[in-house]
Amino acid sequence: MAGLAPSADGSPARNPLTVLTLAELRQRSSVKWRMHPPDVLPLWVAEQDVPLAAPVADALRRAIDLGDTGYAHGTAYAEALGEFAAGRWGWHGFRVDHTTVVPDVMVGIVEVLRLVTDPGDAVVVCSPVYPPFYAFVSHAGRQVIEAPLGPDLRMDPAALDEAFRRARAAGRRPAFLLCNPHNPTGVVHRRDELEAVADLAGRHGVRVISDEIHAPLVLPGAHFTPYLTVSGAENAFALVSASKAWNLAGLKAALAVAGPRAAADLRRMPEEVGHGPSHLGVLAHTAAFRTGGQWLDLLLDGLDANRTLLETLVAKHLPAVACHRPEGTYLAWLDCTRLGVATDQPAGEPGVASDLAGPARMFLDDARVALSSGHVFGTGGTGFVRLNFATSPAILTEAVTRMGRAVDARRPPA
Repeated sequence: MAGLAPSADGSPARNPLTVLTLAELRQRSSVKWRMHPPDVLPLWVAEQDVPLAAPVADALRRAIDLGDTGYAHGTAYAEALGEFAAGRWGWHGFRVDHTTVVPDVMVGIVEVLRLVTDPGDAVVVCSPVYPPFYAFVSHAGRQVIEAPLGPDLRMDPAALDEAFRRARAAGRRPAFLLCNPHNPTGVVHRRDELEAVADLAGRHGVRVISDEIHAPLVLPGAHFTPYLTVSGAENAFALVSASKAWNLAGLKAALAVAGPRAAADLRRMPEEVGHGPSHLGVLAHTAAFRTGGQWLDLLLDGLDANRTLLETLVAKHLPAVACHRPEGTYLAWLDCTRLGVATDQPAGEPGVASDLAGPARMFLDDARVALSSGHVFGTGGTGFVRLNFATSPAILTEAVTRMGRAVDARRPPA
């Protein structure tokens, strides 16, 4: 593993994904480990099977020891993100005064939509995409228009052009909700692709809001480009958090970041939105961005190894399943359409992440492996599953082996 350094006690640093045993993980009370019975291996929701990074744990312990559990204050979180963004992504124009703290990324997205769109306006998404994009946008009184990804699972400029045209016709102030990197496919958008988005958005009068929650989780072979660093993105927004990279979903805090021509809009954010983030969350996310880099590097090495392991396991145990190699995130998008599993879906709209159908239902029932069902990610998701490989190699191996046995058991006798 590259880039290993000794821990504080002089022992070799470890891959965070190999520290905890299955028995230890089963003691957790979070949704990943409590949604299903204990015989199920949960590889569905975006939680990692890692211990808390030491710098984050130290910051929280210090706060608890001091009784520092009051209201959050100051700009340390934004300053830490700015330092991280400059060092990791080359974003040297980051403006702390163009940020505000929000409870989490999806709440921040909804609040930004309320600033720049009106009820009934259209919000474009590139499907298949993170299910809450559908649910949160709809619950905020906006309509979703899909611009399906191309066959290569990358953004399709022609589909975006058409969707932006329809969105503009549907309301006065349309928006595009960009997923950068993309969930569930793991695609990391290239600068030229983002420049094309900015050009199309400018021509159609569409405001772009970029969900960059997975930005620190770009794997070897790809490079993350913050949308706000792209020419033409000056009136756009980004939502950023340490929650996915450092496994802090339960410690609520995120940052909304405005481009230079969107800063005035961000200043209209209602004061009460800033009351939602947890003070402990702000401290934890600040510590992650400021001093959690070594831990993140170890994690990325482990995720890269698991990405390769998953490809090997799928080829061996699930040869009929196509595994799209993710460039970022810790999520794999598996094409199970050749398995011949019925894909009848629950009634309703995309976005209900707990709904299971098709291959995901089969793998839960027959293999006791919990995955995310592709149909909830919108058009293009039926027949797919999303697998979270942020776990130990042992758990990943056992899960895919079980899945292979379940598929084999469905084959008619020769």
